[in-house]
Amino acid sequence: MTPETISTIVLLGSFFVMIFLRFPIAYSVGISTILCMASMGQNLVTLPQQMVKGVWSFSLMAVPFFITMGVLMGTGGISDKLIALANSLVGWMRGGLAMVNIVASYFFGGISGSASADTASLGSILIPMMVDEGYDADFSTAVTITSSCEGLLVPPSHNMVIYATTAGGVSVGALFMAGYLPGALLAIALMVGSYILSVKHNYPKGNPFSLVNFIKQIGKSIWALLAVLIVVVGVVGGVFTATESAAIAVIYSLLVSVFVYKGLDWKGVWKSLEQCIDTLAIVLILIAMSAAFGNCLTLLHVPAKAATFITSISSSPVVIIILLNVILLLLGMIMDMAPIILIATPILLPVAQSVGLHPVQFGIMMVLNCGIGLLTPPVGAVLFIGSAVAKRPMEKVVKATLPFYLCMIVALLLISFVPSISLWLPKLTGALAA
Repeated sequence: MTPETISTIVLLGSFFVMIFLRFPIAYSVGISTILCMASMGQNLVTLPQQMVKGVWSFSLMAVPFFITMGVLMGTGGISDKLIALANSLVGWMRGGLAMVNIVASYFFGGISGSASADTASLGSILIPMMVDEGYDADFSTAVTITSSCEGLLVPPSHNMVIYATTAGGVSVGALFMAGYLPGALLAIALMVGSYILSVKHNYPKGNPFSLVNFIKQIGKSIWALLAVLIVVVGVVGGVFTATESAAIAVIYSLLVSVFVYKGLDWKGVWKSLEQCIDTLAIVLILIAMSAAFGNCLTLLHVPAKAATFITSISSSPVVIIILLNVILLLLGMIMDMAPIILIATPILLPVAQSVGLHPVQFGIMMVLNCGIGLLTPPVGAVLFIGSAVAKRPMEKVVKATLPFYLCMIVALLLISFVPSISLWLPKLTGALAA
């Protein structure tokens, strides 16, 4: 074997061994990078240099701001208002509370940008509410965790910013606009699945639709929804950058949470900021470590080799797109979202582009694949949170989630093979050149 092959085996082999041994992901990335650099005879002084280079980015400053915005709004008293808004819109249907759960996740996800926050916040309210109304507890949990993935697609999602930075040259504004229709498609697919199961189990309907009540609930929720509008319109319209919009959104979220909804006092604000710091420490160390890991991948020509290998399996774009989805789904089962985006994007994006996938479309595919991974063992963070919130055994929740996995796969395949689902809105708004 050539020295390059040996170093590649050291890098990827040690990484996956540590993943399966359940090492913390940052340690897995960092240690495998050090072992690879040692095998290549590189000076380890370059490791901290690459780490600093990885986070030395103005656009990445949007990530901590968006996370802070999500935490402030998520703890600032908006959950009840968004649930009431969703209830006024879809609560009249068979299985109304399941529909409310899905639509509320679409609204809340656009504010928090986090599937975990969505599950913890909305799940703690809606799961007990659904159980009290006669819904099965495992069904209620399955609806909650699967619908939370909508928030990964609906802007402002900090994972979109990470992807845009890693992919290089991809517009954050285009990614933001691209997420709306796929997020809505996912919501519709989950609602169809929920409706079928609700009819089968004869789950109850809610109150009849009332236009007056719907308008009233919009009025109560408008302050929360404006946060998303400020960010998206500002970025797409070129008023300010993603980072500037995120900073403005933090100030807006603080004012709304403290003075309008009054869900937070100043003591609560400090606790929220402490929570942000905990999350940011994890995200930023991952970004830094992954930059060094990615540098090793580049030096070893792994992206080019991976592209050659994947395209050698078949020349059919359909087969290659399905293979890309399978790879991302498998990675999602053993890794968290941020490291998948950071590590897999440089490897798989060139392959995706070679079969005609636009980088924006591929970004949406990647995020949804990673979202499905958050619901699957053994590293399904959202699955664990949902089980804990509902106090249900994880294996029973997984069984109840099986029909919803099918709904999500259908949505994923449509997004993969129908480019306009992701690209139509960015082109319409001018965020992406037609």
